[in-house]
Amino acid sequence: MKKSFHFLWISQLFANLGDVFYIVGLISILYQASESPFYMALLPFLNMAGRMISSSLTPLLVNQYRLKSLLVISQGLKTALLLILAVGSLYTLSVYFMFIIIFAVAFLDGFAQPASNALIPRIVDKPQLLRANSILSMINESTKLGGWALGGILVAATNGEIIIWITFILFILSTVCLLFILDPTPFERTTNIPKKQQLTEGFRMIWHNSSFRTIHVMIVFESIAGVVWVAAIMYLFVADVLQVSEAWWGYINTTFFVGLLIGGFICTTFQKVLEKKLKSMVLFSSMGVAVVMLAFGLNQVALLALLLSLLFGVFEQIKGILLGTWLQLKATDEQLIKIYSAQGVLNSLLFGLSTLFSGALANIFSVQWLFIGSGVLLLLSAIYFSLVQKRFA
Repeated sequence: MKKSFHFLWISQLFANLGDVFYIVGLISILYQASESPFYMALLPFLNMAGRMISSSLTPLLVNQYRLKSLLVISQGLKTALLLILAVGSLYTLSVYFMFIIIFAVAFLDGFAQPASNALIPRIVDKPQLLRANSILSMINESTKLGGWALGGILVAATNGEIIIWITFILFILSTVCLLFILDPTPFERTTNIPKKQQLTEGFRMIWHNSSFRTIHVMIVFESIAGVVWVAAIMYLFVADVLQVSEAWWGYINTTFFVGLLIGGFICTTFQKVLEKKLKSMVLFSSMGVAVVMLAFGLNQVALLALLLSLLFGVFEQIKGILLGTWLQLKATDEQLIKIYSAQGVLNSLLFGLSTLFSGALANIFSVQWLFIGSGVLLLLSAIYFSLVQKRFA
């Protein structure tokens, strides 16, 4: 692996850990400041809205700035915002001011995520792409798995203000690492394309390329189906279906993240085999995800739910890494960032709407039916792929 890739994963490690600590610290500060469930619920909404808006604007920026510059600017501005929040937390901060900071940080994240993903094939040799994506995925998931536990311990031992200061330091380290990345891809500013055309370019690339379109049809199915894993729905499932204590919600989330780690490890270890059997492995993992989700919805045994959440994480990770790597191999450097920005808009919009819709359905039907419905959607996604897999040469 090239040095630039090492600087990228180290930067992401610091940034992801900082993101987790930032959310943990904010929850603590917001609760102390307001004790309002409504304000707490606004946190994920503002995150989703900020990311969706900035993802839609990303094509305008990538035509004017290098990907590395976008990453450095985004992470640098996030660091500055965390400094403002950290200093402000020493005094009595307005809740509305905190919401502005939250939205601004999410807005900057919406630029960084597609830029980071699009940078990978530029700094990694093509034969190493699957391995690189697997390594980054394992780092991301292990950071989330350990970060929430460590953040909770730190908040209990200190307070939310201290966590924000730790996040500020982690963001500084992340920004410094980004400065050492070397992107060899030539860059030329685009000035002659109308803004409206630039904003829709990613969506048009997806629509007019049959294999790109296939991947994103699957993403639509999976974004809608994946909403059952949000905290509110899972909490209801644990209480009403499994009939165990709230602690099992944490156990199920933990086994899911462990499954993601195992899936990433499998992709790293069996890279050559997976590359040769890409279509069959995507179909196998897609079917696996659907079957496990259906079994999870029908199951009422808590211990079996842990095993099923683990398996779901394994299959989901393998499928995601394979499809993501295929996209990076087939799209040009110029196409990739615009496709990722369109993907970010799709994911944010679908997740937000699906969350509201699933909440309404949970008031009408048993939460068990939501999981079964998600399993059916994932099965339709797998069947769809089986019918069009010839598009994947």
